[in-house]
Amino acid sequence: MKRSAIYSLTLLAVLTLLPAATVWSQTNSDEVNRIIKEIDELYRSKTSYSELEMEIVTPHWQRTLAMYGWSEGMDRTFIRLTAPKKEKGVATLRIENEMWNYLPRTNKIIKIPPSMMMSSWMGSDFTNDDLVKEFSLFEDYTYKLIRPEGAEDSLIYVNCIPREDLPIVWGNIVIAARERDHLPVWSKYYDEKGVLMRVLNYTNVQNFGDRVIPATLEMIPQNKEGHKTVIHYRKLEFDVPLDDDVFSQRRLRSQD
Repeated sequence: MKRSAIYSLTLLAVLTLLPAATVWSQTNSDEVNRIIKEIDELYRSKTSYSELEMEIVTPHWQRTLAMYGWSEGMDRTFIRLTAPKKEKGVATLRIENEMWNYLPRTNKIIKIPPSMMMSSWMGSDFTNDDLVKEFSLFEDYTYKLIRPEGAEDSLIYVNCIPREDLPIVWGNIVIAARERDHLPVWSKYYDEKGVLMRVLNYTNVQNFGDRVIPATLEMIPQNKEGHKTVIHYRKLEFDVPLDDDVFSQRRLRSQD
């Protein structure tokens, strides 16, 4: 059973690609396990409800999508667009390792094959997997604390390497988090050749109920100049009651 968390995106870099980095003592294994698990579950709980906006910026055009979503644990996610008018009603559903998109203009439900999980979601710089999280940092990666050259004393750095038996496209992810509370500051994603492909910045820390969370996530691809996608959480509630049919194909077609 695959597990993961929304927008708990990570930093990655293989140690051989960071010659100036040193690995911290393995006695820190309990700490790094706790850090990764906290990041994995940062925007999720037993259940959650969120309202957010996504700004997609390119050198030639810009648009903003509004949406809401529900999640249940690490295995089920539902997202529906509410604006702009052209995309209103488009919805995405994930149940464990299966995903579907609903297109109201054609009234069709399309199943997303595994080969499309790394494709762009709604033309943004986030992928299908970023939005619904098929893979989990805690379960599907190995990780170590590192100390890269120029590291800030107030941050801790984790190098995440995907398990070899999983179809994960990243060569590794490096995550920088605040030492005092383990909130992520940025994540850097590298391909299998060690080339930096994208950077995810976490900013605008806010309180949502009893949680302190970065409310803004900025994804910047490194191979597309002038492109970025920014997610703004406007509302985030945890452990909310959910209808029995929230995570169903029937709900995909409804407009509530």
